[in-house]
Amino acid sequence: MLWLLAELGVPYEIVRYQRDPETLLAPESLRRVHPLGKSPVVTDGDLVLAESGAIVEYLADRYGEGRLAPPPGTPERLRYTYWLHHPEGSAMPPLLLKLVFARVADACTGCPLAYCCKLVFARVADAKAPFFVKPVAKAIANKVTRAFIAPPFKLHLDYMEAELAKNAWFVGHGFSAVDIQMSLPIEAAAARGGLDPGRPRLRAWLDRIHARAAYQRALECGGPYALSAA
Repeated sequence: MLWLLAELGVPYEIVRYQRDPETLLAPESLRRVHPLGKSPVVTDGDLVLAESGAIVEYLADRYGEGRLAPPPGTPERLRYTYWLHHPEGSAMPPLLLKLVFARVADACTGCPLAYCCKLVFARVADAKAPFFVKPVAKAIANKVTRAFIAPPFKLHLDYMEAELAKNAWFVGHGFSAVDIQMSLPIEAAAARGGLDPGRPRLRAWLDRIHARAAYQRALECGGPYALSAA
């Protein structure tokens, strides 16, 4: 969201909320802002808005003055709406599962099974498991990844790569708010190794967004982030 605000030239204030490092649940201070403890969440006057797609759409329409979104009622606007909701509706679920099960497989090498269970099932047990169970848990995580997670993950990356063959950006020839929204799954794929050199258009797209002045300003204000550690 900082990147979008930088593109729009809208002044803002960052308020940070630290989630519980063990449960990853929102602190009470964030739940007072939004009952679900959602992040990100923006406040604009009396408006409190969560969900990334809704926030991007609101900010672009409210402050963009037509710069980052196609006009309503046009074919480009329909494409814009589709790609605006594609990350959270389609791309992120398999990516999130891939990240979680990769973490499980890594953790099983030297951690008790209870830790793995907490990652996937939000704590099934607190007791340590016998050492001989660890390879079984790792094998299950790897098999699930290969059979059920990797295929749709690859499918989405191939789809995005093919779409960028039509234009340099996801909506027509110009940069839009959709490219900001699409950055999270593609950055995450690049960080976790799913975005290989066989998808040069996605790689070139990443280079283009990284080169934008507003992107660099957002990093200066918010600080770098490490998706590879997700």
